[in-house]
Amino acid sequence: MSDKKRASFGGKLSAILVAAGSAIGLGSIWRFPYLAGEHGGAAFLLVYLLCVLIIAIPVMLGEFAVGRYTHKNAVGGFRQLSKNWQILGFNGILCALFISGYYYVIAGWSLDYLVNSINGSLYNEGINFAEQFTAFKASSWPIVYTIIFILLTHFIIIKGVEKGIEKASNIMMPILFIILIFMAIRVAFMPSAAEGYRFFLTPDFKQAFSPETLFTAAGQAFFSLSVGMGCMVTYASYFNEKTNLIGTSLSVSLLTLFVATLAGLVIFPAVFSAGLQPTEGPSLIFITLPEIFKDMPLAPLWSAIFFILIALAALTSTISFHEVLTAYIAEEHKLSRKVATYMTTGITIILSLITLLWTFDFEFMGKTFTSTFDIYDYGSANILLPLGGFFTCIFVGWVMKPSFFKNEISNYGQLPGKVAPALFILIRYIAPVLIMYIFLKGLGVF
Repeated sequence: MSDKKRASFGGKLSAILVAAGSAIGLGSIWRFPYLAGEHGGAAFLLVYLLCVLIIAIPVMLGEFAVGRYTHKNAVGGFRQLSKNWQILGFNGILCALFISGYYYVIAGWSLDYLVNSINGSLYNEGINFAEQFTAFKASSWPIVYTIIFILLTHFIIIKGVEKGIEKASNIMMPILFIILIFMAIRVAFMPSAAEGYRFFLTPDFKQAFSPETLFTAAGQAFFSLSVGMGCMVTYASYFNEKTNLIGTSLSVSLLTLFVATLAGLVIFPAVFSAGLQPTEGPSLIFITLPEIFKDMPLAPLWSAIFFILIALAALTSTISFHEVLTAYIAEEHKLSRKVATYMTTGITIILSLITLLWTFDFEFMGKTFTSTFDIYDYGSANILLPLGGFFTCIFVGWVMKPSFFKNEISNYGQLPGKVAPALFILIRYIAPVLIMYIFLKGLGVF
């Protein structure tokens, strides 16, 4: 894959929708609500918002700058700028592998629930949704649906950047927004919805700034915006020279915040309306949401609409993880895109099967791990992503000349550069200090 033949996204809107597609996925619609439920609702939302604005956006801009300047994958991009820093690209590749190892499993769950909503079997008489979910995970169906989802992603990636990734994002993202807004309006009319809004929108400031909430919210900011793992470096390598990096980063961040907030406005009023608890953890939407829908007219229809939303959100993100690995394999090992795509798909299937079939029980840093699912999730969101973000700040803010960052975000003087000094201060001083403080505090170092 030579630079001369390298593909590029069609325009401003496509760049935003593709980058937003990477950011807006299960991280916003599945992961954000259950973490918010475990950490006080509004308290978590407040800290998450601050982490996105002060930490994640500067890191995203740094990754955009590296990707567009070099027009290479994460490893190749950092190596072109400084050979000693290619390890930062490898951190992103490792993180993409970790996330791929469990993300497709959740996506597979959404497919199963979508199918069972459509055929009506999700709402059989007298069914217990917690028991149903446990039985489903113990069956062979998660393997089937996980592989189906991996193959769906493979089908899009193998079509290429313009005909595959860009076209899919331009179709799926508007549909995702429409469904989510529709669901938020429907839930607003449920009884006791006000209690859910209160939980999600009225913060407890003491809980908001606890070490655990700070640590988890920072990890979620990186996870939901796909920064610190090479996605934004890879996608920015397909940006053209006229792409407004600041405008794109703000658009992506605001869309991600919008979707995460909408997801909370769908799930928490519904949870409280049904008299359930918001602290179910990763299984929140698969146990509580069917419980809520069962008492609504046309329950299978509402359930199907919701799980279409989850499946679409998952697909927009699995495309990005797959592309990070595909671009790396193709460019660094001089293989065709088709071969690289098949290799990535094969690796992803293996990682997902390990997650589905291997269980254990051990403690580390006060946290209990019972499967590779837990390791992949914790290791990516709370270790690899923050470290990737921290060292991206160090690289762009200190290793590269200040002119590198300022030239890229101003398109070499073609765009107004009034905010460039403030953004450079953020990426050079404020963001790395905050990332490392939250990271070490969360690990209990001090």
